[in-house]
Amino acid sequence: MFIRSELELDVQISVDIPDDLAASIAPSGQDPSRGVLEAVGLEAFRQRRISAYQLRRLLGIPSRWDLDAFLKERQVESYTAEDFEHDLATLDEIREAERRA
Repeated sequence: MFIRSELELDVQISVDIPDDLAASIAPSGQDPSRGVLEAVGLEAFRQRRISAYQLRRLLGIPSRWDLDAFLKERQVESYTAEDFEHDLATLDEIREAERRA
């Protein structure tokens, strides 16, 4: 559950899509407007214009675990090469500290 500030406002965006293409925008049974919202959110996330938390808020995804499942279903990797390098550096620091101890 999100508690909204009185100053926080939602922006309404309207997009016209031809009927024959609307069905292609979203998976069968999904509202095309939800498909567009997901596509916009995923692209902003891929380009690192929004964070994982912001994507969760945008799409109403309740937990980080649910977001991870959502991203996996859509083959979106949130673990980057920079994340990997940072993790390797951290492991090196830990190993070095253990050697000194």
